[in-house]
Amino acid sequence: MAAQRIAVIGSGGIGGVLAEAAHSAGHQVTMCVRTPFEELMLKTPDRTEEIPVSVVTEPDALGEFDWVLLTTKVQDAPSASGWLQQLDDGRTPVVVVQNGVEHRESVAGMGLRAPVLPALIYVAAERVRPGHVVRRSPATMQVEAGEIGERFVELLSGGDLTARTTSDFRTASWRKMLTNLAPNPITALTLRRLDVLREPDVLELSKGVLAETVEVARAEGARLTHDDAEQVLADYIEKFPPTNGTSMLYDRLAGLPTEHEHITGALVRAAQQHDIPVPLNKTLLTLMRALRPMQFPAV
Repeated sequence: MAAQRIAVIGSGGIGGVLAEAAHSAGHQVTMCVRTPFEELMLKTPDRTEEIPVSVVTEPDALGEFDWVLLTTKVQDAPSASGWLQQLDDGRTPVVVVQNGVEHRESVAGMGLRAPVLPALIYVAAERVRPGHVVRRSPATMQVEAGEIGERFVELLSGGDLTARTTSDFRTASWRKMLTNLAPNPITALTLRRLDVLREPDVLELSKGVLAETVEVARAEGARLTHDDAEQVLADYIEKFPPTNGTSMLYDRLAGLPTEHEHITGALVRAAQQHDIPVPLNKTLLTLMRALRPMQFPAV
C-alpha cells in the first residue's frame, strides 16, 4: 500500500503504540495532542527508538488525512470532538480504538459524517511521560469485518502490529471485556501490578467477577463460555509478567480519571437490563467510584 496520511488522536500508551505501528508500516503520522512534546520515544523489550511524527496541538493546524485513529479513553472521547469535527470530511474513516463495548456510542453524539470502524487492541503499554511510551508486549488488533476493516488490516500490514478482522465483533468486544473486568479495577484499587492476581483470595474473586461477566455477555448476544473466562485468568498468570500493570492502574498512578464507568459500569448497566445479579462487579464499581484522585507531594 502506498504511504497514507494518518492522524492519531491521543498521545497515551495506545496512541504511541499505534503511531509507531503506522510509521513502521510506511505511513506518515501526525499526533493530535493537548500536551506538546518534542519527540515520540517508544521503548520495547528489544529496543528504544525515536518515532518520526508530526505533533499538532490545535485542530485548525490540521490538513487532510486518509485515516483517523481515535485512541483516547472512552470518558475522554468528548474532548476529542474538536479534532474529529475538523477531520470529518465524510470520507476519511475514524477508527475508534477503545476498551469496553461502546465504540460507536462514544462518538455517536458528535454528528460525524465519516464511517466509524470499531477496533480492539491487545497490548501492555504505558505512557511514562509526555512523548515517552513503554510497550511491554507485542500488539495485536481486531476490527469489525467489512470493506473498511479489510483496508485497515492492509494499512498496518508489514509493520510492528498484527491486525485482523472479525465477523463477530460483539463477541470479540465482550471477550476483551473479560481481560479488563477483573485485573483493571483490582490493580487500581490495590495499587499493585498483575502479581496481585496470584494471591489465592484475589484469584477466587477474579473468577467470580468473570463468571458474572460471561452470563451478561451471553445475554448481550456474545458467544462466550466459562471456559473463556478460565483461559483469560490462566493467561494473565502464566503468560504475563507479574510486573505488568493495567490501564486503570496506570491512569490512577498518573492522577487521571479511570475507565471504570465504561468497563465495570457498562457491565453492571447491561446486567440490570437483563435482570442478572452481578454483586461482585457492583462492589468493584462502588469502590472505584469512591476513589479519590492520587495526591503527589510537591517537587
